Amino acid sequence: MGEERGALNNMRILLSNDDGVQAEGIQVLAAHLQAIGEVIVAAPDRQRSAAGHGITLHKPLFVERVHTDANYQAYGISGTPADCVKLGCNQLFQDIKPDIVVSGINQGGNLGTDLLYSGTVSAAIEGAVQGLPAIAVSLCGYRDLQYEEAAQFTVKLVQQVMKNGLLADTILNVNVPKTPAVGEREVRITQLGTRRYQNQYDVRSNPRGTPYYWLAGELKDVPNEPDSDVQAIQDNAISVTPVHFDFTHRPLLDTLKSWQLR
Repeated sequence: MGEERGALNNMRILLSNDDGVQAEGIQVLAAHLQAIGEVIVAAPDRQRSAAGHGITLHKPLFVERVHTDANYQAYGISGTPADCVKLGCNQLFQDIKPDIVVSGINQGGNLGTDLLYSGTVSAAIEGAVQGLPAIAVSLCGYRDLQYEEAAQFTVKLVQQVMKNGLLADTILNVNVPKTPAVGEREVRITQLGTRRYQNQYDVRSNPRGTPYYWLAGELKDVPNEPDSDVQAIQDNAISVTPVHFDFTHRPLLDTLKSWQLR
């Protein structure tokens, strides 16, 4: 496990998301995190959901200071969530890196294989790429959202991460149910579940008659293991999943070595 990174009241927190710097979720979370450390927000200047882990190589990044009513610095960046964290870690704190990266609170869940597309999760993964502990937080809903519970839980989790550390190249992916808890909310340590979509495209035409395609489709009902993040949300429990971004399928290594590839 990593080492504790100093006194909590001196902690420096880099906060990002993929919903944009003006999103309610990031503003609520920033206000709560201020109670335990110095917060700098570095987030896309517009909606960048499902951006994955893309970074900007062939055009400049523009950074604009964003006014907030709270006492923290916020920057809107013309790039992806991963761009924002990369820039935040290496530039916005000047010569001192943050102690932890937090991404969220996302509008909508990031469960199972959705992680491969998620800008929210990619922002946290970029924090781990930079050698920092990182957390991604999502609220599983899209309408009439109340972010307070997710923000309060994130503060507790950040404190535990800073106390106990995380393994290298690992993030914690958190999903919080939208439905209010009955009594004390259960917290489950989970594995990634399975999400499948019945993908389809709406075909439309622009005013000149040129066709274009708009991704649609619905989520399919797929059985999940009892200890999966998908099942936890269905059971109205908070899901905390350790995610390691080494994609190597180790059980297959010896099999591939036996193939006649020369």
